[in-house]
Amino acid sequence: MTLVASGARPFVFSEAEMGRRRHALDGIMTAAQVRHVVLYGANRAGSSVPWITGWPVTREAHVLLSPGERPVLLVNFYNHVDDAIRRAPQAQVRWAGPDPVRTLCALLAERAPGPVGLIGALPFEQYLALSRERQVRDLAGGYVKLRLSKSDEEIAALRRAAALTDVAAVALVDSSSLGCTEHQLSARLEHAYVSRGGGHHIHYLAVTSMSDPDRCLPAQWPSERKLARGDILTFELSATSAPDYPGQLLRTFTAGADPTPLVADLHAVAQEAFEAIERRLRPGVLPAELIEAASVVEEAGFTTVDDLVHGFGGGYLPPVFGSAGRALGPVPDQPLESGMTVVVQPNVVTRDRRIGVQTGELLHITDSGSERLHTFPRGLGRIG
Repeated sequence: MTLVASGARPFVFSEAEMGRRRHALDGIMTAAQVRHVVLYGANRAGSSVPWITGWPVTREAHVLLSPGERPVLLVNFYNHVDDAIRRAPQAQVRWAGPDPVRTLCALLAERAPGPVGLIGALPFEQYLALSRERQVRDLAGGYVKLRLSKSDEEIAALRRAAALTDVAAVALVDSSSLGCTEHQLSARLEHAYVSRGGGHHIHYLAVTSMSDPDRCLPAQWPSERKLARGDILTFELSATSAPDYPGQLLRTFTAGADPTPLVADLHAVAQEAFEAIERRLRPGVLPAELIEAASVVEEAGFTTVDDLVHGFGGGYLPPVFGSAGRALGPVPDQPLESGMTVVVQPNVVTRDRRIGVQTGELLHITDSGSERLHTFPRGLGRIG
């Protein structure tokens, strides 16, 4: 099995694309009647910061943006400033100083009066300091809506991320993987995408016996469990091409043996559910229709643990919903839109949750249906 993700540099967005984003955010600000917006991120989280500046958040970052002006990026660690200047050439990059929110408020004092919008999980003490200076309005909902439909450049970045994720999957399921621990398998797949310029997002995997199973879906943390003959390996992989632009691939492999009848049945149902959903993906379709399309899961006597479908690419996005047997609350009533990217991932498990399978991947909603971004083979695979 050979897949190639060419190139060894991160995806770089054009000036025109970054300008499109700032213009779109200006519209959200106008609708909310705010003159300025503060974006916040910390500890490699906070998608709005890299979306507007290109800077992947390290320890902490604040962005101040006003219509018609270059964004000001305040970087928490002084030794990160030079790198931020290189990564965010369209922003005014400054050290945030020993008290970042005081630096931010001093910048705001130089600008026109009026309410300020906020996107991101600003710490409570910082929020109090900001709210003493200006009225603060939450723009998170409007921001999320901006991220749902992707531009052509964003789709290109996600396509590149999907290729990097596929390469990682190939490295993971190599025949020499038998005998490796989950930690060693993680090292293999990381090397595959990092050596090609990819970045980390997630890689969850799990090894369990087909005859005496004890887990039904991949875990967030690897163990010392070794992949042995008669096991199954389930995984959920996401490598990135740029900050917050990951692929996502979910698959199941047997190790050195054919699937047991139960594993074969579980995967057949999962594949049928996946294909039924995929056939219905198009603009205007409601989540309830996709839940109905996957009803084969419950009809076969199985259930799910993971989400059935969720938006992806620019964050963990709406719509998010489970199968009929695993409701996540009220079913969203938001129809699919052209340009959305979603992960379809029926994780079909036994009702006692002792064993389960994964299958799924990131898909692009187009005017006429859906498009694959991954090229990794579908179906229940075998290692060795």
